[in-house]
Amino acid sequence: MVWYRSWPAVSLPSNSRIQDCHSPDLYPHLDPIHLDGLHLEVDTWDWNGSKVEDIVQEVYDAYKTNHHSSQYVLQREKHFHYLKRGLRQLTEAYECLDASRPWLCYWILHSLELLDEPIPDSVASDVCQFLRRCQSPQGGFGGGPGQHPHLAPTYAAVNALCIIGTEEAFGVIDRKKLLEYLHSLKQPDGSFLMHVGGEVDVRSAYCAASVASLTNILTPTLFAGTAEWIARCQNWEGGIGGVPGMEAHGGYTFCGVAALVILKQEHLLNLRSLLHWVTGRQMRFEGGFQGRCNKLVDGCYSFWQAGLLPLLHRALHARGDPALSMAHWMFDQLALQEYILLCCQCPAGGLLDKPGKSRDFYHTCYCLSGLAIAQHFGSGDLHNEVVLGIPENCLQATHPVYNIAPEKVARAVMHFLQYPVPSLDPPSAAE
Repeated sequence: MVWYRSWPAVSLPSNSRIQDCHSPDLYPHLDPIHLDGLHLEVDTWDWNGSKVEDIVQEVYDAYKTNHHSSQYVLQREKHFHYLKRGLRQLTEAYECLDASRPWLCYWILHSLELLDEPIPDSVASDVCQFLRRCQSPQGGFGGGPGQHPHLAPTYAAVNALCIIGTEEAFGVIDRKKLLEYLHSLKQPDGSFLMHVGGEVDVRSAYCAASVASLTNILTPTLFAGTAEWIARCQNWEGGIGGVPGMEAHGGYTFCGVAALVILKQEHLLNLRSLLHWVTGRQMRFEGGFQGRCNKLVDGCYSFWQAGLLPLLHRALHARGDPALSMAHWMFDQLALQEYILLCCQCPAGGLLDKPGKSRDFYHTCYCLSGLAIAQHFGSGDLHNEVVLGIPENCLQATHPVYNIAPEKVARAVMHFLQYPVPSLDPPSAAE
């Protein structure tokens, strides 16, 4: 099955530096930002589309003034050093993410694999041991050692371990307890709780389907009714909301579609309506994507929205749609790359939401993931690349369902297929 396809390679030489476009001198009207934290001093509460367009226009104009218009550079080395530091030590600004520590592992490890940077064995082993301490005796992973299990950090932890891909990493995952934990979250209508006593939304269905399929614990009983519940979350706009009847949102839409791909039930959606909605989320001026109708561009939606297009392409291809291109995705791949390269790179390394915002590991991960989606189309003999700027800008491909490297997905699946699906103990009379 075709997963990735792209335009023929376009490589343009360059000696330029993106950070010139983010020089503070270009933005005298913006207050300084903290490069190493999550706190932002820029006053963004009253930002609107016009203000964002003005700032993006300044970036593009400055770039065209100072450089040949075809010169774009991904600051690989700076991003690498930013990510490498984050794996070992974080500033106090990240204290608010104490319950998201497996996410930090995943965001950083995935960013490094996209940059084709090897993870030292000692670091990989340290990450495995840390995530082992995050695993709950009840199954699943918490946001940190000793914390209650939650589907979001469970997804992040499993992805991080699959990226590492060693016997030690795979051995961390207690598959039987994980299966028991997923069953404890399953609801009669097919949905899943995010955690025991927690909320229900499409994220939980995707997180459950993702970890279950990677670790070979996916069963018809576990996901009975889940696909139908997700389909009910598609609204009149064409996108998918968090729960039935809610506004369509890029993050929820990706989660819903990816879960249905895993469950092989994409046909339950109105794919044409979904295609119309997601292609309408690419901003005509900025080139990046917004998360919802009438919202601002945000670098993270470079993956959450653009990552939907390979999944839709696959689903429509399976239907035999004669109008499908066999050369490119159904969005402007070059425009998205331009937005990421010019507007989302921090001069000191790391990527960000939009000019004037601070860098963080979340946006670094999903900006790079979106850049990879925009660069790669197809796989195997049908794989082509379109790379804006120098050839070194080309990232490793990412799997559009799991957002880790395709070969890491294959390795994990093949490893866990060696083992049968764990059998669950019958509930005791006391239960």
